[in-house]
Amino acid sequence: MKSLIRIFCSSIVIIFYISDCVNAQVRLPRLISDGIVLQRDTDVKIWGWAEKNEQISVSFLDTIYNIAAGNNGEWALVISDMKAGGPYEMQISASNLITVKDIMVGDVWVCSGQSNMELNMKRASPLYKDEITNCRNDYIRQFIVPKTYNFIEPQKDISSGMWKAVDPETILEFSAVAYFFAAELYERYKVPIGLINASLGGTPAEAWMSSEALKEFPVHFMEAQKLKDGTIINKTIAQDNERIKSWYDLLRKKDEGYKDRNNDWHNPNLNTSDWAIMKIPGYWAETQLGPVNGVVWFRKEISVPASMAGKQAKLFLGRIVDADSVYVNGVFIGTTGYQYPPRRYEIPADVLTEGKNLITVRVISNIGRGGFVNDKPYELVTEEETIDIKGDWQYRLGATMEPLAGQTFFTYKPGGLYNAMIAPILNMGIKGVIWYQGESNAGKSEEYARLFPALIYDWRKNWSQGDFPILYVQLPNFMEVQSQPGESDWALCRESQLKTLSVPNTAMAVAIDLGEWNDIHPLNKKDVGKRLALSAKALAYGEDIVYSGPLFQSFEVKGSKVMLTFNNTGSGLDGKGNKKLKSFAIAGSDRKFVWAEAKIKGRKVIVRSKDVAHPVAVRYAWANNPTDAKLYNKEGLPASPFRTDNWATY
Repeated sequence: MKSLIRIFCSSIVIIFYISDCVNAQVRLPRLISDGIVLQRDTDVKIWGWAEKNEQISVSFLDTIYNIAAGNNGEWALVISDMKAGGPYEMQISASNLITVKDIMVGDVWVCSGQSNMELNMKRASPLYKDEITNCRNDYIRQFIVPKTYNFIEPQKDISSGMWKAVDPETILEFSAVAYFFAAELYERYKVPIGLINASLGGTPAEAWMSSEALKEFPVHFMEAQKLKDGTIINKTIAQDNERIKSWYDLLRKKDEGYKDRNNDWHNPNLNTSDWAIMKIPGYWAETQLGPVNGVVWFRKEISVPASMAGKQAKLFLGRIVDADSVYVNGVFIGTTGYQYPPRRYEIPADVLTEGKNLITVRVISNIGRGGFVNDKPYELVTEEETIDIKGDWQYRLGATMEPLAGQTFFTYKPGGLYNAMIAPILNMGIKGVIWYQGESNAGKSEEYARLFPALIYDWRKNWSQGDFPILYVQLPNFMEVQSQPGESDWALCRESQLKTLSVPNTAMAVAIDLGEWNDIHPLNKKDVGKRLALSAKALAYGEDIVYSGPLFQSFEVKGSKVMLTFNNTGSGLDGKGNKKLKSFAIAGSDRKFVWAEAKIKGRKVIVRSKDVAHPVAVRYAWANNPTDAKLYNKEGLPASPFRTDNWATY
């Protein structure tokens, strides 16, 4: 009996011992996982957690590294000067064994900012079908950092994510800008490229800054401190959810299109002889409805030929403000909940019939002008044929509502994204950062001129890897064209971005020719990625190349003319075939800007106007959406917008 008791007691001890070991097993951060790309030619940290003082052995590239965890269970070691190559395996052994497979050594780039960095290849796919179909590159890999926030403290790890190499399926998840950037670098240097995608739409710069850096900006710092009280966040989210739910519940209840369940307004047999007519694309504020919010129903009959009947098809409905639900012949096709995504709906086989077919769109406007955005595709498409569906549509008001106030996005608040999405990756060895952001700070350009450089210094300080290259995109052209020179928040923000070039080892990709007037998310991300890669070739890889378009340097007034001098002219200034340049404005001491004549003379631009005898200032491409901004260098890179009156003395 005693032996049995001893055995029983021993078993209990053994069970407890094993349980403790399981709880204290060596653990790696999510980033150090199968498929990882490690930074070449520098000191690279491998880190993790284990039992206090536990001995850990790491075997990699024919070398064994031994280290003990600290009293807090954390451990880290440094591997130096690895050369590009792979795939390799790494074994980490302690009370348990971990094998990390398919490791590449190459260059690691952090890709951050807001929606134009986040925008993936699936969204941009109409422009890049060939790239998607034909891509397969095991040497270009992406890790998407989970999109979340934390206001309490910097986090040590992230909750999920995995490294994925490029193939026709995974490429759809890749940031389009980052993919084309990586593809350009791989084509040039043939080394593995790792992309850590830490981006999130709509986010201002202050969301990506540490608490310490925010101290320079008291308003943002105080807001970040208040949000450490989680009850404020939970209460606000609950109130927002209830308010928004109530708005939509009331909208549904009031919607005349749903009052008769046997005859909803998407019913193909509905009598619509008393419905009004509206041209689509367009906004119903311009019709007899006026600027109402609520829900409006739209219907259009189209004739489908026998060759399209019964086939799978795609329905392109441009962009719709704000939300929509779509039916074809009474069959629900899809829905989109907010205004920015392009409407691309799949119509299953056997829905389309020969002859008359009905498309019904229920549109919800939350606030502002509701309707269909101009200059977007509105068509029904099969592999062989296309039907244009623009033109006259029937429409009818379903319900009127008071505007819905927006919800509180805590992902936009100061410091939250830094703690949750940047702090956990600070141990990673990196080559540099590419950044596409600014839209959400465009209304506060003076602050952004301090905020963005502060973010750069903050990241470099906390990464502890020196002044690594930070390459960023200047805001593109966007919004409606203005016929006369005027003020512009986006021009001011571009100027703040231009000033940030004073920060060492930074470069700016000018995108003033790559935007879309009606879309804050322009699809041409290939040229953006290429221009960023050009900057990387110079700053990160040391190539002696022209990587920037002309940048304003100085001006001199000679009588009625202003002589402009530029840096980064490369092989010379170029007007893209235009002898006279447009998008230049000039002003005298009255500060009233008028359009000017401008022409290239050598490496200068001469600007004048018969209406300004004594000029004191010039502006170029100074607008939200400047037209005909054709000043380039002969290497094909556009000049940055600028103004001289920021420095002029009146």
